[in-house]
Amino acid sequence: MPVFVLTHQAKEQLVKEGGTTFIFATNGVEETLNQAKEAAGKKQVLIVGGARIIQEYLKAGLLDELRLHLDHVLLGKGLRLFDTIDRNIELEEISATEGPGVTHFRFCVVK
Repeated sequence: MPVFVLTHQAKEQLVKEGGTTFIFATNGVEETLNQAKEAAGKKQVLIVGGARIIQEYLKAGLLDELRLHLDHVLLGKGLRLFDTIDRNIELEEISATEGPGVTHFRFCVVK
């Protein structure tokens, strides 16, 4: 399955040993999601990203589920995940699992 990387800088496709193809998409969150869905067929599409990517997908209403992994260390710097969200987004907890040094949360994004 190809991996779509949302970026501001256009790059050539990269094929890693083992056959994983990385496609660097510069055409925005919605079009990149459409490309990933087309490539996935009936399989699920997983979006992985930092604060900016997650903010863009949340603002566009394109996420069905949100998975957060809370490390037990506060860094004090960086982008706040929900800082630019300008409306209430209701989340319904699916699960919360504790592991060594991390807590994993799964939420359904209520639409």
